[in-house]
Amino acid sequence: MTRVDRAAIFGAWVVAALVVVYLLTPLVVTVIVSFTSSTVYTLPPPDWSLRWYAALGRKSGLWGSVLLSFNLAFVSTVLSLVVGTAAALGVARGRFPGRGAVATFVVSPLMMPGLVVGVALLQFLRELGLRDAYWSLLIAHVVITLPYVMRTLLASVAAFDFSLIDAARTLGMPYPKAVLKIMVPNLAPAFLTASLFAFLASMDNYPISIFLTDARNKTLPIRMLQYLEETPDPTIAAISSLLILMALIALVLSARTVGLNRMMEG
Repeated sequence: MTRVDRAAIFGAWVVAALVVVYLLTPLVVTVIVSFTSSTVYTLPPPDWSLRWYAALGRKSGLWGSVLLSFNLAFVSTVLSLVVGTAAALGVARGRFPGRGAVATFVVSPLMMPGLVVGVALLQFLRELGLRDAYWSLLIAHVVITLPYVMRTLLASVAAFDFSLIDAARTLGMPYPKAVLKIMVPNLAPAFLTASLFAFLASMDNYPISIFLTDARNKTLPIRMLQYLEETPDPTIAAISSLLILMALIALVLSARTVGLNRMMEG
């Protein structure tokens, strides 16, 4: 290895380290601030305290928003898995013209700013006469979670060897059972990866949800924005830290069940 090669590798590692620090610093600062004893955001904290975590139970409307966000994230993820799996199978196995256009259309919400998608969905749902906030939010969250599922599953479905299902059928196994016994276990990492991305994308969504909430149906990000406007104290950092912890737990459980390497392959 020449000196130029070693310098290039060293430079690449330096850039990678700077990117990691740039991405993780806001998360670390958020967690540190959540343990401060001060009533304002100060670094370093004058003293360590759990007062802001204890204050979460006294926050007006917080737990209702948490339950609503979990409900929307869970239901939209399940619906996106069903629709996204069918769409991925159709695009990967179908022989109809325009398959690429279908795949692009499904993932197109990721290509546009969230505010644009939010305004478009608001206008579209109002034209349909749908004014119920919960169902409007659910439809919107399916729209924003489906691209993650579709994009993740499409690559795995395209790489799956469907001759394994044909072999199982020649041995007498019914087609639905062959799919459940052979295809689903092989695609489990892709399903898990898609579910995690979809669930977290729904939980954290703000730019689309803000157009569809009402006084009785406010998702967690919208509720946090309300707190930031009315009472900007470190309870917001405590909520954010719990969301970070939730994402870490999801990654750890995924690593223990299927392994991170298989998830990346999915």
